[in-house]
Amino acid sequence: MEGAWEIAFVFFQVWLSIVVGLIMLPAMFGVSLGFTDIYIKVFLLLCLVSFQILYVLSGIIEKDDGSMQEEIGELRRSHPKNLAGGDFTLCDAFYFCKKGIENIVEDQVTQRFTSEELASWNLLTRTNNNFCYISLRLTIIWGLGVFIRYCILLPLRITLAVIGLSWLVIGTILVGLLPSSNVKNWLSDLVHITCYRICARGLSATIRYHNKENRPKKGGICVANHTSPIDIVILANDGCYAMVGQVHGGLMGVLQRSIVRSCPHVWFERSEMKDRHAVAKRLKDHIADKTKLPILIFPEGTCINNTSVMMFKKGSFEIGGTIYPVAIKYDPQFGDAFWNSAKYNMVSYLLRMMTSWAIVCNVWYLPPMTRQDGEDAVQFANRVKSAIAHQGGLVDLSWDGGLKREKVKESLKEEQQKMYSSMIIDTSDSSLS
Repeated sequence: MEGAWEIAFVFFQVWLSIVVGLIMLPAMFGVSLGFTDIYIKVFLLLCLVSFQILYVLSGIIEKDDGSMQEEIGELRRSHPKNLAGGDFTLCDAFYFCKKGIENIVEDQVTQRFTSEELASWNLLTRTNNNFCYISLRLTIIWGLGVFIRYCILLPLRITLAVIGLSWLVIGTILVGLLPSSNVKNWLSDLVHITCYRICARGLSATIRYHNKENRPKKGGICVANHTSPIDIVILANDGCYAMVGQVHGGLMGVLQRSIVRSCPHVWFERSEMKDRHAVAKRLKDHIADKTKLPILIFPEGTCINNTSVMMFKKGSFEIGGTIYPVAIKYDPQFGDAFWNSAKYNMVSYLLRMMTSWAIVCNVWYLPPMTRQDGEDAVQFANRVKSAIAHQGGLVDLSWDGGLKREKVKESLKEEQQKMYSSMIIDTSDSSLS
């Protein structure tokens, strides 16, 4: 029995030495020894050499991207009597039937709240439950992948995550005891960025930052597309931010209470979140102080599956100040970073992340943007959203991400009705003249 304990102790020492010497210390200084890059290249080589690429059919109906006026006009011109104008015609109903069937089969909104479909299998059962049983060779290699992910990578990643979060809590509490000074701010930034880098290594994250000269500066607002809670870890690896959010309980509450001791994050009670004026005032006060960290905000208000950018809430763009847009694009081949909160709780989601192959993503810092003369908050938000979508190669959608949990607003239905009625009135007037 004593021999078994001695072996376990030696194993623990070796394990801790590897974690500290080869992962933690390089992470603390922002240095990579290249193990993750080699690991990713080997994984890609395995996928390319060992397997036939399995294509997944995405989409059943080829949709038209034209406007209502264009499509109805085409229907009228294709009619035997060439109905170019006039009042309501029966063939107009075919347009609405066609759109209704398309949206029943595959609409633009709900598919943004499910995992992105892949063109090839990435050896994860969650991608397709049947691919691993196609051949014996494929089953063996898939089983080897399960062993690597659950028996080697998962314990390593849990160890790093526990160390990173523990250091974050302890470090921020200790820094919070110091009086306000430049030294305290420097130590707070050091603790935050070091702990987030350790947590990123706990996800085998490979992050490529582009256009670093556009990184958010103090007194500004950083806005980014939102895919997952780990978006914060991804961005905080390259700079420190002041977080904005609702006060939570449990483990999240412990983290919030500890980090706010050393850095002026902006936390709101649930009752305050409903008071837009109170929220706006606290945010304005924060950005007015040019010594405070830039605020990090995700204007979509919910997680999207990283294939598109949905409507930005205008509140972040009403308070003034300089907006620093950031585009985040994950590579789904190595793991699905999207958090489907309706299907998985936080613990289940983190387990999925820690049993993925890796988290690989690109981050683009876009040039700072300010509100132009005569531009309202909604127009400004749409301009920033379009810039992020274009840079990240994402689909720019005007739909509200709140449709994830709510029904379509009556105002959106009325907008379509007004559009069609105005088209009829215009065509009627033109035919009479």
